[in-house]
Amino acid sequence: MDKFDVLVVGGGPAGYVAAIRAAQLGFKTACVDAFTRNGKASLGGTCLNVGCIPSKALLDSSERYEALLHDYDQHGITVADVKLDVAKMQARKDAVVDKLTGGIQYLFKKNKITGFHGLGKFVRREGDAWVVDAAGTEVAATHVIVATGSAPRQLPLAPFDGDLVVENEGALAFAEVPKRLGVIGSGVIGLELGSVWRRLGAQVTVLEALPAFLAAVDETVAKEAAREFKKQGLDIHLGVNISKVEQQGRVVVLTYAENGAEQTLTVDKLIVSIGRVPYTQNLGAEAVGLELTDRGFVKVDGHYKTNLPNVYGIGDVIGGAMLAHKAEDEGVAVAELIAGQAGHVNYDAIPWVIYTSPEIAWVGKTEQDLKAAGVPYKTGRFNFAANGRALGHGDPRGFVKVIAHAETDELLGVHIFGAGGSELLGEAVALMEFRASAEDLARTTHGHPTLSEVVKEAALAAIGRALHA
Repeated sequence: MDKFDVLVVGGGPAGYVAAIRAAQLGFKTACVDAFTRNGKASLGGTCLNVGCIPSKALLDSSERYEALLHDYDQHGITVADVKLDVAKMQARKDAVVDKLTGGIQYLFKKNKITGFHGLGKFVRREGDAWVVDAAGTEVAATHVIVATGSAPRQLPLAPFDGDLVVENEGALAFAEVPKRLGVIGSGVIGLELGSVWRRLGAQVTVLEALPAFLAAVDETVAKEAAREFKKQGLDIHLGVNISKVEQQGRVVVLTYAENGAEQTLTVDKLIVSIGRVPYTQNLGAEAVGLELTDRGFVKVDGHYKTNLPNVYGIGDVIGGAMLAHKAEDEGVAVAELIAGQAGHVNYDAIPWVIYTSPEIAWVGKTEQDLKAAGVPYKTGRFNFAANGRALGHGDPRGFVKVIAHAETDELLGVHIFGAGGSELLGEAVALMEFRASAEDLARTTHGHPTLSEVVKEAALAAIGRALHA
């Protein structure tokens, strides 16, 4: 029986990064992963295969298509006879995914990581090692990292069928644009995938159970985003209670209550995006006594240790923010902790992004968070409409909002609603890692003309020194 220093169960962003970092630190490392795409083993988990990467590829394609139809004219460019080839668009998306998942295979080979394709399941404790069934082969490992990720949450009223009722994977693989698309859930996945198919021509209706739109987002941003998405044509209904979902031939009929009145909605495709649940099936947790929370997550302490010796948990399967970059950082941290180093993740400086148009990006606290906690704060805001580069691009929608402590001036949060927000957020994340102040940001020279100047101007506004407002 082969024995490894570190065995990682799961090859998504948490798992494959943990395996690479462990190998870099000199551990004999293996990784067992069961993900299959197009009938073949494919590392990278949900993110690379059917999540983050393919969705961004389709988002970019759909934005280009919409720009051809509606935006180029303002630049003096006339485009006639625009045609949409969904099959070619999907093929491009798949090629992007193939390149990145193939890249992970190369990195495993480069770092001498042994890979097993299939399920990883705890079997027993044997001496100082754990015995794991790695895709039918028993292997022993001194340290085991559980990184099995998460799966889409099912709605009992509307079970996935891979055809009319789908999750993120199915919504990324439509062979044609549905005329009427329903989306249950107005979170990240629902808004992003709804945006893709709306731009390509679908009539999109979003049904959300919560009474507030994007409750986790700063209220100022959420209100502006709701207005913008409504203007774009996303039909968003809040506080909805769905009572029935029926397939009638080749359509889906939903019955729901809104403001006390019963409504019906008929769609050609239905995306259900109501969150994700930890994937711990077939892990063998009960066989070895691995403790799970009451919601099914692997229970860990502040150093990712489970109740079992030398067994760790990272990524979606331990809960918290279900973000690929958070999972990657946990993968690095746990490998370094196993090596006796000071692995650490600062959860107060984790960036969040919703890749709508405009993008929604933020780090740190929202204004409502600080109000609830009784923390004194000050804010500064600057609109992209007053920025030369944004006007030159032809997309001056949105703003940047900076929140700082009222007494110490420490940056507490930065919130962006605008084109390129995901990229603009990086400097705020870096500064918050070093507990910088709003004045530090305001006094940092930014290139002109750039969109990043809006971030600086918002910081200037927060310290009462706005120059261009």
